[in-house]
Amino acid sequence: MSVRDRGMTAVASALGRRGFELRRHPARRRQHVLARHGVDLVLDVGAADGGYGTSLRSFGYRGDILSFEPQTAAFARLQATIADDVAWSARHLALGPDTGRLTMNIASNSTSSSLLPMLDTHVAAAPSVRYVGTETVTVARLDDEVADVVAAHRRPFLKIDTQGFEREVLAGAAQTVEACVGVQLELSLVPLYDGGMLIDEAIGWAYDYGFQMVGLEQGYAAPTGEILQIDGVFVRPAAEV
Repeated sequence: MSVRDRGMTAVASALGRRGFELRRHPARRRQHVLARHGVDLVLDVGAADGGYGTSLRSFGYRGDILSFEPQTAAFARLQATIADDVAWSARHLALGPDTGRLTMNIASNSTSSSLLPMLDTHVAAAPSVRYVGTETVTVARLDDEVADVVAAHRRPFLKIDTQGFEREVLAGAAQTVEACVGVQLELSLVPLYDGGMLIDEAIGWAYDYGFQMVGLEQGYAAPTGEILQIDGVFVRPAAEV
């Protein structure tokens, strides 16, 4: 065993004794998937302050990104994040089945904000996270927003992280989905938002549209250890390059 390997083994053992695991970052595996399938556009729905896109860039994705974020404060942070990235643009919008205006519930941690009511299961899992206000947001249909952008790219990839509102986003995105080589969906293992799509419905939807799951990324876990949400990465088998 080389000195490097012995060092890595020692680090892994030390982390293991403290309840941690040394393994490849899930975003690294995701980037391998995007590269293998030639993704040249990522549609980032529910961008918050740009953490997902920043992760893409950190692990080597250099294609175009189009982000959507409805919260005014989060969108301002997103704009600051992408200011120097000419291949990354953003729109101040929520997405759903119809155009219009809706009331968004703003959470104390921002990322748990949703167009759906928060359930007691969410509050019990994270008592410090509560709705602290509301904001009226503009809602558009993804198909209407990105038709020209998608047409200008060969292999789009769709990521949706909308705190239970994924079903509604997909209802306005049928044409976009057909053009995508892959999707990433937040998968709720337990009900956290009233009316939110759960994991069985989300995976069934993905396979009905011709996608297969190729990756899982841990999302939201309760302080007690239970995993409440994960992210699933799906691609079309025929999307090989």
